[in-house]
Amino acid sequence: MSQQPPPTHAAYFASLSEQLHAEPTEALTVERICEQALELVPDAHHCGVTLRRRRGRIETVVASHDVVAVCDALQYELDEGPCMEPRQDLGAFLVRDTAADSRWPTWGARAAELGIRSLLSVQLVAPSRNESNAVLGALNLYDGRIGTFSRDDLDRTLLFATHAASALAAAQKIDGLETAIHSRQLIGVAQGILMQRYGLTLDRSFEVMRRYSSDTNIKLRDVAQMVVDSRDLPDPSLPSPRKQLRATAEPLAPA
Repeated sequence: MSQQPPPTHAAYFASLSEQLHAEPTEALTVERICEQALELVPDAHHCGVTLRRRRGRIETVVASHDVVAVCDALQYELDEGPCMEPRQDLGAFLVRDTAADSRWPTWGARAAELGIRSLLSVQLVAPSRNESNAVLGALNLYDGRIGTFSRDDLDRTLLFATHAASALAAAQKIDGLETAIHSRQLIGVAQGILMQRYGLTLDRSFEVMRRYSSDTNIKLRDVAQMVVDSRDLPDPSLPSPRKQLRATAEPLAPA
């Protein structure tokens, strides 16, 4: 393990930030965040990163050990633990003994049974986002000994989390743009297939897929992938593609 840097060592954190921003995807960025956090706080034995997804779902996207994933899964199951805290203003949690922490008595006792006794959890807060979307997730450090983490560890991790959240937000934006571009390309190809197969116009080919998506509760992008893969709308449990086409050829009812 590398020697712990002082919390104000600007050159060290600038180097960490540069490495994080060099990662091209969210998945690689969170893996690098986990690696760097364990170097930053070498007393920690394990590390995990949780991210907030749509509709409030929380997901463990990287874990340095299976016990991290199990501890996080217990938080989701019990709806209790530092990652489940609804208060965004708290920012960080320092747990010296999970078995004795009164904030999460059920989860803490279960974590202690798994051999996790100390915890340092710091929120990853995106820069320049509105308050409802500010918290991307959390960086969590774990250890099997009581009282492992100090206030210095917390300060150092908070500073690191600022750089980590900035890099993560940038990676997510790039991932989102690339996904959107790919989805538009995929939908365009599917439209071309339906146009050629059934003699549809560009607008009608899109309407076929849009209605199919609505009727089946399948995302439009996935419908387009089905068309590209099978050269048709292949679900046999639904009306035939030709019936779908006849339906969409009728004028839409006024809103």
